[in-house]
Amino acid sequence: MEKVIIATKNKGKLAELEEPLNAFGFCVETLPAGYPEIEENGESFEENALIKARYVCKDLKCIAIADDSGLCVDYLQGEPGIFSARYANDYPLLEGETKDQANNRKLLDKMKNVPMEKRRCAFHCAMAAVFPDGKEIIAHETWEGRLLFEERGKNGFGYDPLFFDEELKCTGAEMEKSVKMGRSHRAKALQAVIEAFGNLK
Repeated sequence: MEKVIIATKNKGKLAELEEPLNAFGFCVETLPAGYPEIEENGESFEENALIKARYVCKDLKCIAIADDSGLCVDYLQGEPGIFSARYANDYPLLEGETKDQANNRKLLDKMKNVPMEKRRCAFHCAMAAVFPDGKEIIAHETWEGRLLFEERGKNGFGYDPLFFDEELKCTGAEMEKSVKMGRSHRAKALQAVIEAFGNLK
């Protein structure tokens, strides 16, 4: 089986990406323990995904897949966007609070008193696969919804508890994994990448 490195330390992302790649016939590994942080200094989701995938591919000499994803809220002109994972870096953590919870708290603070009809948002994902021979694949996908006024659900990660899928009438954190894999921006981007793999063979 050919090895693919997922360029992330995020366990939530790994859980979404590993199974489909295994099913396609790849041996999936994550970054080794202690691997240095890769600076994401791009100005778009695509640039950041390529930065990570190119770095890992060159360094570890195997296929590398990386994504950069985030939530874009219309009312906030696209915030938190590419800063989604570090949105609340300027917020001190409350006792027992996770980084994801702090990000959600900041977003709710900024959207306080904004009515539901103005709370449209979308998850965006750019996923890059980089090969040692120089080939590259890029996929872009979105998942549209609305931002709730409070967190709901215990599944998922990141902004999932606030993101309401209007068609399924539940948040990303209330969905079973199998359902989310048919809806999410990241799952759809991965499927596009896997299909492109087949075209390269």
